[in-house]
Amino acid sequence: MSRFEAWLLHLSSLFVGASGLVYAWMRYLAVPADPDALVGHPWQPAVQHLHVLAAPLLVLAVGALFHGHAWTALRLGVRDGRASGLVLLASALPMIASGYLLQTAVEPGWRRLWVAVHLVASALWIAGHLAHVARRLVRRNRGR
Repeated sequence: MSRFEAWLLHLSSLFVGASGLVYAWMRYLAVPADPDALVGHPWQPAVQHLHVLAAPLLVLAVGALFHGHAWTALRLGVRDGRASGLVLLASALPMIASGYLLQTAVEPGWRRLWVAVHLVASALWIAGHLAHVARRLVRRNRGR
């Protein structure tokens, strides 16, 4: 994986993950000051748009990651970082697919399903990414 691909992955994960966490807080946990408000926070629509518009960068980074890093590591039998890498691989497809399906679902039951899948897969992606990066940082610091 090139330095550019690594930075694209880390920055897009940070940007999409942070905007997703902020949006989830605004959507599901924030209590609006006005009981008649349609949103939990005045910035909620802007944060949602930011999340949706930034997500294709993460999809691009995941594609580059799979092609240039994950597939090669799996093919060569690399053991280092395999557990967290597999969490990333396993969570990527449901996270991406549910994000798109959530935007097109109209029926409330399907919408609830895609929200649940998206939240779980995204939480796994964030945890897997943090574990994968932390493992690398610990390994790098031990080598010094």
